[in-house]
Amino acid sequence: MNIDFSSKVVEMKNITKKFGDFVANDNINLTVHKGEVHALLGENGAGKSTLMNILYGLYQPTAGEIFINGNKVDITDPNVAIKKGIGMVHQHFMLVEPFTVAENIILGMEPTQGIGALDMKKAVQDVEEISKMYGLHVNPNDKIYDITVGMQQRVEILKALYRGAEILILDEPTAVLTPQEIKELIQIMRNLTQQGKTIILITHKLKEIKEAADFCTIIRRGKHIDTVEVQNTSTADLASMMVGREVSFKVEKEEKEHGELVLSIEDLVVKDNRNIDAVKGLSLDVYAGEILGIAGVDGNGQSEFIEALTGLRRVESGKIKIHGKDITNNTPKEIIEERIASIPEDRQKRGLVLDYTIAENMILENYNKPPFAKKGILNQQAIKDFARKLIEKFDVRPDNQLIKARSLSGGNQQKVIIAREVTNDPEILIAAQPTRGLDVGAIEFVHKSLVEQRDKNKAVVLVSLELDEVMNVSDRIAVIYEGKIVGIVNAKEADENTLGLMMAGGGTENEG
Repeated sequence: MNIDFSSKVVEMKNITKKFGDFVANDNINLTVHKGEVHALLGENGAGKSTLMNILYGLYQPTAGEIFINGNKVDITDPNVAIKKGIGMVHQHFMLVEPFTVAENIILGMEPTQGIGALDMKKAVQDVEEISKMYGLHVNPNDKIYDITVGMQQRVEILKALYRGAEILILDEPTAVLTPQEIKELIQIMRNLTQQGKTIILITHKLKEIKEAADFCTIIRRGKHIDTVEVQNTSTADLASMMVGREVSFKVEKEEKEHGELVLSIEDLVVKDNRNIDAVKGLSLDVYAGEILGIAGVDGNGQSEFIEALTGLRRVESGKIKIHGKDITNNTPKEIIEERIASIPEDRQKRGLVLDYTIAENMILENYNKPPFAKKGILNQQAIKDFARKLIEKFDVRPDNQLIKARSLSGGNQQKVIIAREVTNDPEILIAAQPTRGLDVGAIEFVHKSLVEQRDKNKAVVLVSLELDEVMNVSDRIAVIYEGKIVGIVNAKEADENTLGLMMAGGGTENEG
């Protein structure tokens, strides 16, 4: 630890934040010292991001006080926060995609020369210097849309450091990173704290808290539960403090024989956005009553494969069949009519209409069917009643079916999608990164939902970058590498090393 306990860089005292009648933060206290990684742990919708949005000036507290380096401050907007040395990297990045790395980092603080002309040469030089100083190696001339998500996150961190941030707030920073990128990020955090920076890490990932954080403050339903030293607290204790009960980390499912062949994929070829083959002759069979997990390093054709299955991307050649019926290149609506449900990997772009209410999102696929509509007229009461039941069953928070999907936390947005999709009684459920951005309580619920579908004799395809999840939930595991399935193993016989080798392209075809 490189912590200066005599220096309290952040003190938030008795912070309360209300949105109408809803209390997001209820009299919360938080103290963070110089040079520490302080995790803020809580379920989806617990109030973690709200508290940090107050510290960054995006929200104003209903009550309470903030002190930075011992001085009381009134943070009215993010510009004030930046002047006070606070930077924030949001869960959904705030980058201009057609701009270069350097252009994004200097945006709003551009170096000039002569009569105010932009000095791009100095900008590139500044970015090279600052990235070298903090061990955040990026190419200043790369365009944002050409770099990985992990690199984009580095750009966001550099943006904050370029503006003089001494206190960095990272909001769910590992939600979209690969395991390797997560390791790199934890190393970056250590480098930053060794140089005297202070990091507040908003997360619900217990493994990463254990690896990265010095202290952890737990928030549950808007209230401060405890602040603990991480190395002296077990993962199980953190989990139970977070959700208020014991959490099972093991997926409970009984052994069962799979049923008939439901989904058959033959020699599938699908191109990516650059018109290059991303899926290259992929073949796969999925049976009723099984969860088939697809494991692989990000960028090996998973996204294009899922989009082809759900009608969002054109199949160049090959066949997709359900019960022997060819559905290749059917429209998304036709695929839904075949009772194929999907939990998309990007919930905001593909899963929800953000400016629709929760209730409207719950019936997106059935809005024109009874009891939600009759002769083209929507039955608002039936829609509200249906949504209310699902909100209660799936524990969506806040429990108001009339608020917009946009205002929900990421995890609660995911719950709305899952509620809608599994309630449609699908024959096949395609779940792409279904627990991305969810806390342990919600993950447990999602896994139970997938197993429930499998036990109802449905076919479930689980695509996840989390190897632990694939191994824990699946019955069989197919490994995808460079757009092909390179091996299939029974989950109970799988081990991390073998799967890891296959994911790196060292596997052989092995039907399980």
